[in-house]
Amino acid sequence: MPGALHGIRIVDLTNIILGPYGTMLLADQGAEIIKVEAPEGDAVRHIGKPGKTPGMGPTYLYVNRNKRSLCLDLKNKDARAALLKVVATADAFVHALRPQAIEGLGLGYEEIRKIKPDIVYAGAYGYSADGPYGKLPAYDDAIQARFGIADLMGKAAGDDIPRYPPTILADKTCGLTFAFTVLSALMHRQRTGEGQFVEVPMFETMAAWLMVEHLWERTFDDEGQVGYSRLLAKTRKPFRTLDGWMAILPYNDKHWRNFFEIVGRPEVLQDPRYSTLNARSLHITDMYAMVEALAPSKTTSEWVVLLDKGQIPNAPVSSPADLFDDPHLVWRQLFKKYPHPSEGEITMVEPPMRMSKTPPAIRTMAPLMGADSRAVLSEVGVGAAEIEALKKAGALIEPT
Repeated sequence: MPGALHGIRIVDLTNIILGPYGTMLLADQGAEIIKVEAPEGDAVRHIGKPGKTPGMGPTYLYVNRNKRSLCLDLKNKDARAALLKVVATADAFVHALRPQAIEGLGLGYEEIRKIKPDIVYAGAYGYSADGPYGKLPAYDDAIQARFGIADLMGKAAGDDIPRYPPTILADKTCGLTFAFTVLSALMHRQRTGEGQFVEVPMFETMAAWLMVEHLWERTFDDEGQVGYSRLLAKTRKPFRTLDGWMAILPYNDKHWRNFFEIVGRPEVLQDPRYSTLNARSLHITDMYAMVEALAPSKTTSEWVVLLDKGQIPNAPVSSPADLFDDPHLVWRQLFKKYPHPSEGEITMVEPPMRMSKTPPAIRTMAPLMGADSRAVLSEVGVGAAEIEALKKAGALIEPT
């Protein structure tokens, strides 16, 4: 069954994670993604232990499914001319190069719109191109350091030592934003026929993301506290039970009332410090400290039974490896085996959303570098002799 974006063609000059994750989301929905790689290939091909083939690392296989690979040396003018023939057939052109680099290749917005006036042209990079940081390179750790999450991690841990969360938070969040923004521009194009220039800068995106809750009192007062107090409470953490760890999260009045009834301390909520949601938010460190002190009195499974009965949010702490055996994810069939043309059977993670009419799907596996070079160029009218000349010049790569 075709996906919701079937018929949309996107020329994709992104690499590593941010852009490829965003275009993977569009590909899962049925868009045709033509992944354009330089002769050395996307660097993420070489991250992690590969399968049977060099350049087919695990993260590459994940974020480049449902795509076609066109491998060209764009420093070669004939290769660039061939790419522009592909661009002329596309609905969107996306890249993750610094603005100065994409302009240097002759592939800036003004050049591309000459070829395709209604193109959606989208760039995802560290900082807005015309700002003070516009020429700086950006990687996930650098963005995490700059937008405030590393500082908050240290404050929440109680030692004020900045640290990174163990995930590429900025890349993936900005990848989601990138996909959403490109899709919004495509919707506008569908309604009006107008293309447009789109920019998704990582720093600004993550600052806006962080401040959803952490803008806090600065909303009203220029000298107000920045930082949501509940999230910065040193006692906000998974709690040790008699035999493990778990999240115990009383939040609203009903949750806290039921929790203190379960543990035999209903009088706590008579204390004015804890009697209302706002009062508890001001004393949340003490509230969580009480939970922490009580948690070791029961096993995790005992707590789950009691808390579920009291309709109090809770969850045992799982490791990433535990997810493969999680009953809900097993029911959902989130992890599935697929045959890969070169790597054999591999595990993939299914698209998590469900759509009754146009379900997203994994239709093809991540391609070998340049696997579709010849086919893509042939489809847009590049002749066999031109393709051979590009290949002879080292400007077009196909799998050996």
